[in-house]
Amino acid sequence: MKYWKIGIVALLCVAPLSAQVKTGIDVLEDDHFSQLKQLVSKHGGHLRLGVLTNPVGIDGHERRTIDVLRTDAPAAVRGLTVTKLFSAEHGINAAVDNVHIVEDKDPSSGLPIVSLFGATEEQRHPSKQQLEDLDAIVIDLQDVGVRYWTFQTLVKYFVEASAANHLSVVVLDRPNPVNGLDVQGPLSTQGRENYVNPISEPMRPGMTMGELAQFFNGEEHLGADLTVIKMAGWKRQDWWDDSGLLWVNPSPNIRTLTQNLVYLGTGLLEGTNVNVKGPTEPPFVRFGAPWIVATDLARYLNNRKIPGVTFMAISYVPTGEEHYPYRGQRVEGVEVIVNDRSRVDAPELGIEAVSALWKLYPKDFQIDRVDRLLLNKSVLEQIKKGVDPQDIAKGWQQELNTYKVKRARYLIY
Repeated sequence: MKYWKIGIVALLCVAPLSAQVKTGIDVLEDDHFSQLKQLVSKHGGHLRLGVLTNPVGIDGHERRTIDVLRTDAPAAVRGLTVTKLFSAEHGINAAVDNVHIVEDKDPSSGLPIVSLFGATEEQRHPSKQQLEDLDAIVIDLQDVGVRYWTFQTLVKYFVEASAANHLSVVVLDRPNPVNGLDVQGPLSTQGRENYVNPISEPMRPGMTMGELAQFFNGEEHLGADLTVIKMAGWKRQDWWDDSGLLWVNPSPNIRTLTQNLVYLGTGLLEGTNVNVKGPTEPPFVRFGAPWIVATDLARYLNNRKIPGVTFMAISYVPTGEEHYPYRGQRVEGVEVIVNDRSRVDAPELGIEAVSALWKLYPKDFQIDRVDRLLLNKSVLEQIKKGVDPQDIAKGWQQELNTYKVKRARYLIY
């Protein structure tokens, strides 16, 4: 027994640990802000920065990107000042899950905050007036690997606005939490661009935020002065837990890597008459409604033999914001159990869930609301006609392959 214990200790000592990825802000610090020094020269000896970020924007020492740029950068780069902050959906503290975000000033730095999340398109675009006293925008936001993540769209809006207002854009890159290899799901239909659809792309684009910024700039021929500070140590096959980085919730309702992965599919149900989230329920890995019979839905989905997942019948009482469906009512539904994440095609999982609800509850499920995020009428019509989801998925592969060719031009890892 003594030797067995020694053997265990030895094994533990040599077990490989997760590599420590350096994100864009860490690389910028390690390079003594050299890229910002270049921008100072480009802008005539001064650089007035606006910063778009939230709590995920921290360096390897857990210091806010805001504070690194406000204190460390000016000490290394003469002529640099941070003058304004911008916030995206959920606010600069990533804590609000509605459009009523009231933010005036960052209490730590005293810098003014401009919220770019509101009920109208105008409120979501940076205006000429908001940008006129700036030379550059630094963006440090976390993508979660799905097309309808509004942070993607806001990055595109800033790239567009920078080109129109002669600003520089610097994207501090971060990992795609669900890896940068898998490219999956139907493309959104061209011509339907909006806040959850910045450009025609699949549900799972398989890029980092920096690569997406380059994709937007190149494919839309925006001509922005764009710099991506690439990460060190990140590989395309890496998931978040391979990075060695601290997990910080990118939004109030994505709190684990598993929720992040499943959201790439079950997020399609958000905005329908199915509950998918709340502060106490595991958001997006479970969904339910009063008209669902949990055991029937779980049996049907398990019989589909969807790779990498199984389904557990559950009941619960949703809590949370007033706009969450069925708050305070008992609902039945399923919880998605991820058994092998490498086999999960999350967008196809989402189509399977929508198809199952439509097949079992056609009088109750408001399927047309799915198109709010799907943005592909052809796929929706096939679901409504009862086409097998596996056959629907075969139909989008050619378009997906064409997208992959475009995407390859902008990959930097």
